[in-house]
Amino acid sequence: MNVAPLEFVIILFVVSISAGLLGSLVGLGGGVVIVPVLTLVFHIDIRLAIGASIVAVIATSSGAAASYVKDRMTNLRAGMFLEIATSTGAICGAFLTTYLPVRFLFILFACVLTYSGLAMYSKREEAELLTTSSDALANSFKLHGSYVDKASGELISYKVTNTKLGLLLMYIAGMISALLGIGSGALKVPAMDLAMHIPLKASSATSNFMIGVTAAASAGVYFARGDIDPILAAPIALGVLVGALVGSRLLGRLDSKYVKLLFIMAIAMVAVEMFAKGI
Repeated sequence: MNVAPLEFVIILFVVSISAGLLGSLVGLGGGVVIVPVLTLVFHIDIRLAIGASIVAVIATSSGAAASYVKDRMTNLRAGMFLEIATSTGAICGAFLTTYLPVRFLFILFACVLTYSGLAMYSKREEAELLTTSSDALANSFKLHGSYVDKASGELISYKVTNTKLGLLLMYIAGMISALLGIGSGALKVPAMDLAMHIPLKASSATSNFMIGVTAAASAGVYFARGDIDPILAAPIALGVLVGALVGSRLLGRLDSKYVKLLFIMAIAMVAVEMFAKGI
């Protein structure tokens, strides 16, 4: 696409607002929109797109996380505990990008999104929350939580389980985040929702809190390699921040089933596009 520099920046800003809105609602970080737009529409090298997306992910987290923490939807204890594994994976993934071919990154991106969509679709109904947990780590570190659902006005209390599996999935999510610049919410949200029995809204809010830390862990490596272009990153970060602030106001008022449907639809469309690009 041939556009003037100013038009290019404006288009990026507008698209980034939408990406930030979607990212904050479903905990994906906005990268699932930014990377495909930059690579498929503007034909920008995927490594530069990933670098710009990582900056956008940090902006999404900064914009949405504060609001979710204020509303007590974020499980801070679980988020900080799981971030140990996610940040480690992110650093490993950032170094791996140098050695992996571009086509492989496209196909990997599509596969990750397809898995996440299928996992969420197979369990469309909200899972029954646990009232007790025999998980030693969750009990020792007091990872259980509660929040008030603004859509129903109910107090939602839940117990966390399968923390060892959660740590493994978070390490993989962190690696995927650094490889693809997607904030790893596409894996974090299903991992917390399906594996650890954290409700979807709390999973999304906690994912938004975590993705900024995960992205920051790998951003230094991308910056040192010259894979972060300020012309791309600046309008994207600003637009994503605006969208994330709007999205953080909406999540608490939406029904969980609509959030899950939005999550599935968003990643399904992008997965198809990225797979086509990869092959």
